[in-house]
Amino acid sequence: MAQRYHRGHPPESVDKRCSDPSSADYETKKRLRATYEGQQRAAGTLSAHRQLYERPFPLYKQPVEVGCFSLDSHRVFCNDPRQLRYYVQPAQSPGFDLRDGYTSRFVKRDDSVKEKLDHVLRWILANRDRIQTRVQTSSSSALGVDFVTWRGHLTKVLTTPYETHEGWMLAASRFRGSIYISEVETEAARVNRETRSERQEEMMYWGYKFEQYLCADDVDGTPDPGGVVNTNEAFCTVVQTRLADHTLLFSGEVDCRVKDPDAPPAPGSYVELKTSAEICTPKQRSNFHRYKLLKWWAQSFLPGVPQIVAGFRDHDGIVVGVETIPTSKISQLIKNEYNCWKPTVCMNFCNDFLSFVKSVVTEDNPRVVYLFTWDPHRDVSFTVHRDSQYTFLPEWYIRDTSSPHSSQH
Repeated sequence: MAQRYHRGHPPESVDKRCSDPSSADYETKKRLRATYEGQQRAAGTLSAHRQLYERPFPLYKQPVEVGCFSLDSHRVFCNDPRQLRYYVQPAQSPGFDLRDGYTSRFVKRDDSVKEKLDHVLRWILANRDRIQTRVQTSSSSALGVDFVTWRGHLTKVLTTPYETHEGWMLAASRFRGSIYISEVETEAARVNRETRSERQEEMMYWGYKFEQYLCADDVDGTPDPGGVVNTNEAFCTVVQTRLADHTLLFSGEVDCRVKDPDAPPAPGSYVELKTSAEICTPKQRSNFHRYKLLKWWAQSFLPGVPQIVAGFRDHDGIVVGVETIPTSKISQLIKNEYNCWKPTVCMNFCNDFLSFVKSVVTEDNPRVVYLFTWDPHRDVSFTVHRDSQYTFLPEWYIRDTSSPHSSQH
């Protein structure tokens, strides 16, 4: 998988259809970009116009796992891998019934409870030495990283240039040299969450049920589809990497790992499990490439998860086919789609967004929150809030990180 991450030029697996520097089209885009950048500096905004980000693929260092943690059946943080599960390959057409157990064996996490960065912060407090010994950076921050966040927040940033429906709000605070980024639920997302139909709720369950059919609790075990699906439970990887000039520490949930003891070290041994509607027409395949694969690629590429196992289901939730999709091959799957998304645009926008955040989030104070807001067809803008409802770094983290034993790093 290492070939996907190269210095200064696009990995082989990403879409190389960048502009030819000698072409008139390139010069037009260059002038457009210069104009936009001048306007944005004056306005304090960042454009998400995809044309501006058609540049060579930025450096993205091979992500390294520096730790992991689990969340138990009550959503309690555990500083160990107890929730890690093992992938068991299914038959090609397994006929899994994703509806099974929805009304009788399902414990649903309360998604109205906003956990912010708390679980990541607990891992940091328990494992600061692991960050220090593994990171090599010129950063002057106490942790030695520029940004701390969840993988899901970065996924939203990556897909922004191609998103046409859902906006986002990301809160950022600088504390002891590192910038922490946490999501704030938008009003539209809140309304959507509170008004989901029963069908939508059940289809969300289907993804977790698919995991139950494919995952064993032990390396020598077999899946138990008759058990309870409890969405409080999770296994999370913590990785460090670098995007251009930005050092990153982020965590993301992982579905399972391969059983092979000779597999590459994590995250190279992890597997992402997904479900999607079966593809019966060219239009459905095109939509799958344009929308589903964009989010699947972003989610797996960021932490370096090398493969996605997709279960294709019919209208009634029966899995009619299973396909393994290497993350590094996704750009090849979409290359024949007209005007499709480009990995280089996603990564360049993320890089510029992080640079924008760095330039804005200047006061080192956990009680000051810079709220970055984006809506489709608009620029990214920000507001500043002091001692507000947006404050997200908890007192227990601030107190422990600021204590005398923390300053010896």
